[in-house]
Amino acid sequence: MDRMASGWLNGFIGVVIFSGSLPATRVAVMQFDPVFLTVARAAIAGILALGLLIAFREKRPSGRDILSLAVVALGVVVGFPLLTALALQHVTSAHSIVFIGLLPLSTAIFGVIRGGERPKPAFWLFSVLGSALVAGFAVMQGLTASPVGDPLMLAAILVCGLGYAEGGRLSRTLGGWQVISWALVLSLPVMAAVAFLYRPASFAAIETPALIGLAYVSLFSMLIGFIFWYRGLSQGGIAAVGQLQLLQPFFGLALAATLLHESVTWSMLAVTVAVILCVAGAKRFAR
Repeated sequence: MDRMASGWLNGFIGVVIFSGSLPATRVAVMQFDPVFLTVARAAIAGILALGLLIAFREKRPSGRDILSLAVVALGVVVGFPLLTALALQHVTSAHSIVFIGLLPLSTAIFGVIRGGERPKPAFWLFSVLGSALVAGFAVMQGLTASPVGDPLMLAAILVCGLGYAEGGRLSRTLGGWQVISWALVLSLPVMAAVAFLYRPASFAAIETPALIGLAYVSLFSMLIGFIFWYRGLSQGGIAAVGQLQLLQPFFGLALAATLLHESVTWSMLAVTVAVILCVAGAKRFAR
């Protein structure tokens, strides 16, 4: 398998794993404080990442990589999980998942700024079209319906796009799983301390679904998914592989309907299908 095909495959696996993040977060925040959920998932993943780095005897990143790792940590370790956890107190996971359709455009823009990529003009047409469809759906649903949840989701998309692009750029030299691992370890002391401060008074009252949600976002959303995702971005290109995120709403909506029994309207499905069709066009003109 050539490097480009491998990049798209790894990116696809990452997207499938990430698709379960918002439904799992939705379940977890029903019983966990959003701040605790954010720092706890990062602390748990950070401990696992530290074990991996020690087991494989990975060399420490250089001083010039520390700032980039800090950007990754602020974007995907803290920013996106916290903002989405707060948003999901005001909107359903089915509604919030559609905002994920804006991630490809955010990632592509930061891929140009931070990764030095230069997609063809037609690429931007398909990318903007896909994002416009998602934004149009949000407007039809009425942004005033959740004046808190929707702006939080938009902010989450912005910081996540930056974290994805920065991590994808750094993965070219540092390695995919090493980037997320070092970012988690870098933030581990703070995340562990805050998790201790915001811990529930008792875990005895926490029901199994919430614990499963915490386990999923800690192990899969915060670590395993990024191993595939950053490798895919580094192999296939940040802007190009980033368009696979347009598939994430499709998988996420299916999970929300299946696991959480949330309503998925025909308009949601129509928007999802439309943005999926934009992936093929964006992929063709990404380079």
